[in-house]
Amino acid sequence: MPRARPTMRDVAAAAGVSLATVSRVVNQLSGVTPETRRLVERTIEEFGLPAPKPRGGTPKPVEGAVYVRCPYVLTDYFGLIVSSIAEAVDRHGRQVILNAGEATQDDPVLRGLASRRDVGGAVLILPPESSEDLVRLSSRRFPFVVVDPRTALPRDIPSVSAAHHSGARQLTSHLTALGHTRIGVIAGPREWLAADARLSGHAAALADAGILPDASLVRHDQPTTVHGYRAAVSLLDLEPRPTALVAFNDKAAIGALQAATERGLSVPRDLSIAGFDDLDLSRATTPQLTTVRQPLQEMGRMAVSLLTRLLDRHEVEALHVELATELIVRGSTGPASTIAG
Repeated sequence: MPRARPTMRDVAAAAGVSLATVSRVVNQLSGVTPETRRLVERTIEEFGLPAPKPRGGTPKPVEGAVYVRCPYVLTDYFGLIVSSIAEAVDRHGRQVILNAGEATQDDPVLRGLASRRDVGGAVLILPPESSEDLVRLSSRRFPFVVVDPRTALPRDIPSVSAAHHSGARQLTSHLTALGHTRIGVIAGPREWLAADARLSGHAAALADAGILPDASLVRHDQPTTVHGYRAAVSLLDLEPRPTALVAFNDKAAIGALQAATERGLSVPRDLSIAGFDDLDLSRATTPQLTTVRQPLQEMGRMAVSLLTRLLDRHEVEALHVELATELIVRGSTGPASTIAG
């Protein structure tokens, strides 16, 4: 019986990449790092298949507007990212089509994006869609970049995020240096990639200080003031209570401040509290919040830069970009209290 001819799926499996990546290499499209391209080409050669033939001339740039999907309320966090994206897209001479607001979260917009004639590419901010939906869109050779991915992405889908692990590690190291050994964590939703990375950074900082992580000191919840308050109440009811709380974002930290005030705890004398993001509201509290600054506007600009290279058919070597965070120490953190409970 004659041996079946190898397929692109066989090449993808042997090279350890996605079928979409093999398709990009075969069709000489951008969006593949040189290292990955060489790996796929070498695998194709090993299978005895014809090598990809260079296309004649310079590939024509992709035309059309940039579709920006941000299915959340455009508050100071998302608003900063979207504004920077819009400004950067305008500087590249393209139009923006904005899909925003919580009411759009269940819209099946990704299904029809690749077939829209007025859209050239997209920037998807914290997309609620599954990784399978994103892989499906990528397999249709539609250029897009994910900002702050909610879940882990295949390595051939471009993304931009902050360095969540190192940011959280810096923050917890700041607290352990102040003598805190019992630190409560108001984490984000369990399924969020950022929540997992920050917990990892927190655990690494504890390990640096010779402290074992304690699962009873972690609360997973939505990153809002209301949920931050609820999580802080639960943590402060523990015996002994934590001497410090780190929150997933500044909004959750403000909820923690409210819970501390209700219990008559002075911040930072009795309890240190820290956030993440460095939004304007972190400087509107009393005391002002110690937090970790995310480069939100730069994340938006970097996403447009990556997308523009894809639209112009240029090679993109760095497909997963992590931008550095910065610890901002303010008045809400101080030496560990000698009395807890």
